[in-house]
Amino acid sequence: METHGEELIEINGTVETIIYQNEQNGYTVCDLSLNDAELITAVGIMPYLCEGETIQASGKWTSHPQFGRQFQIEVYEKQLPATETAIMKYLASGAIKGIGRAMAKKIVDKYGLDTFDVLENNPEWLSEISGISPKKAREAGESFKAQFGMRTVMMFCRDYFGPSTSVKIYQRWGSGAVDIIKRNPYVLCDEIGGVGFEKADAVARSLGISRSSRERIGAGIKFVLTYNENQNGHTYLPMDKLIDTSCRLLGCEKETAEDELGALVMKGRLVLEKIDGRKCIYTKRMHDAEQYIARKLDIIEETEHKVDAMNISALIEKMQIENDIVYAKLQKKAIIDSINNGVFVLTGGPGTGKTTISKAIIRIFESMGFKVALCAPTGRAAKRMSEATGREAKTIHRMLETQRNGNDELIFLRNENDPLDDDVIIVDESSMIDVFLMEALLKATRAKTRIIFIGDASQLPPVGPGYVFRDIISSERYNTVELTHIFRQARQSLIVTNAHAVNHGEHIDLTSKDGDFFYLPRTDDMQTLQTVVDLCKKRLPKSYGASIFNGIQVITPSRKGECGTEALCAALQAAINPQAKNLKELKRQNTVFREGDKIMQVKNNYAVEWQKDGVDGMGIFNGDIGVILEIDYQKEEVTIDFEGRIARYDFAAFDEVELAYAITVHKSQGSEYPIVIIPLYRYTPKLLTRNLLYTAITRAQQMVILVGDGQVADAMVDNNRQTKRYTGLEYILRRYEDE
Repeated sequence: METHGEELIEINGTVETIIYQNEQNGYTVCDLSLNDAELITAVGIMPYLCEGETIQASGKWTSHPQFGRQFQIEVYEKQLPATETAIMKYLASGAIKGIGRAMAKKIVDKYGLDTFDVLENNPEWLSEISGISPKKAREAGESFKAQFGMRTVMMFCRDYFGPSTSVKIYQRWGSGAVDIIKRNPYVLCDEIGGVGFEKADAVARSLGISRSSRERIGAGIKFVLTYNENQNGHTYLPMDKLIDTSCRLLGCEKETAEDELGALVMKGRLVLEKIDGRKCIYTKRMHDAEQYIARKLDIIEETEHKVDAMNISALIEKMQIENDIVYAKLQKKAIIDSINNGVFVLTGGPGTGKTTISKAIIRIFESMGFKVALCAPTGRAAKRMSEATGREAKTIHRMLETQRNGNDELIFLRNENDPLDDDVIIVDESSMIDVFLMEALLKATRAKTRIIFIGDASQLPPVGPGYVFRDIISSERYNTVELTHIFRQARQSLIVTNAHAVNHGEHIDLTSKDGDFFYLPRTDDMQTLQTVVDLCKKRLPKSYGASIFNGIQVITPSRKGECGTEALCAALQAAINPQAKNLKELKRQNTVFREGDKIMQVKNNYAVEWQKDGVDGMGIFNGDIGVILEIDYQKEEVTIDFEGRIARYDFAAFDEVELAYAITVHKSQGSEYPIVIIPLYRYTPKLLTRNLLYTAITRAQQMVILVGDGQVADAMVDNNRQTKRYTGLEYILRRYEDE
């Protein structure tokens, strides 16, 4: 869609037909009758717009690939319909709750041009009309005020935010939003997603609020904490670091920040903890979450879970005979400990037998009549767990029955009031679980339920805040078995042996040409990129029948750089799915999406509906990979196939999707792919680390191909830099042990 010119054009018109409207974000397509009777198509964020309404709007003419000339509305203002015919059409459209076509005629027949005045100021008068009860009249008045309260909010916000953010603000606070913002604009960065401190600060400046106001200082301090939670994974910050960072952000004196921090702690909005003798500051929400995790794990562990040792030995012996297997000493210990403890942790790298033990544990518990639930943090991890064990595994979100409430907040239907009824919960890829997801899982877990955490402690930390799996292990509070022996079959795989070598700080032998691990040296980054494209487009499909869609995944350390995801995705898209007349396109920001493109969902979306084999479901999650099947210009809709789940996205909601011909190592966590290609290129040492390379290698099932500068691989192995995460769970768990 092209935009012609930069000057905004003003128009006035009446809404004749609503062609499409997204209730969540207000994106609307409508036929608009202009004052000279010309009928045009208008598109834009116009929440609660109804047929019969008159609007004054500013925007630009655009050219749609399929539907031609349209008016893209940037800013608009509702105006009350001025004639009885327009009033009648507006009411008949269903804009006012409880009023349909027949009732609209009765109201306009009685009150004529005074209809809106009655609705706003004397709605009880409507009960004089046959068929309208006093309750219905009151609801109609409230509905009318809500319609035009939105107008006030949109007008106030248009100088600061785009229409979609204005919609969020109205949905959060209703017609009182303007008063709330004027009292304290910093509530915006606390409660409205996508509004950071800088934007809220700009609103405050325009309202004349002092830079030294307590509201500003307090909001800045809280912003530093929440920013570090979301971007750096910290669950708290040391008080001295928090004060220094806040002062730089706010441009205030240290004493001012310390005074306001003390006040926030006194009010209970922030929490002060001493961790290893150092003063540390939490948000209340984060502090509550870590405290709950520690307390609930303690309760589960203290609940009696012992089973007669003779019975366990007999069951293990039976398992060995039935499966023609002899468990190693450490494997037997893992099986026994998982049965005898409320909380059990199994960790180890690839090829050390985690799956073998998992299957044994499941079968033994089932033979004892226990109900076993399997889960993992991501859809791909859950799918892999199902394939490995032969049992159904769900995502943790699905198991907890995730929904969004009226405020678009995430809630779990399974919780302390309605816990899971399983006797055993086995959690795979536990290293990916952040603080809030662990808290939700434990809230739905009964005290008498055994919970088993399985994962690889050497993987990258979770994307979200915390380092739960590592902290649980480091606390030494719970029975943990670490598998280190690589079994004979696994030792035949260079993927496994090289992964362990990297984890132990040993350089990879890049000269080997056999097996499942290959290195293709290239002298510069552009050659590396071209080789990756050639592998994906020609060489691997020709040799192995694999394609970028069903077998090959390019995994790279960063989004940026010559071989970052942005450069690789653009090059791979151009080579594998180039522009063609029969392929429709959609441009978002600087990315062109095309029918046939490989894409990834980059944000959990619990509201997306999908169908698979005639079964309906909801939720597409961060890391899910799919292919664009169709871009429908008429419906403003994109159809995507997520490995058999067919979902439809509105154009306006397509900012949650990215091209996935190449993905970052962080985005690959919890997933495995038949063939993994890893470009080796020089970039910031912050990202070129040992555990990043280890994580990338362990994503491959059948083959790893390194392409580029071999010295980069050596440098990554040598760089055992671990990004510092301030987390308090280990300390809290140790404290529980001492009490």
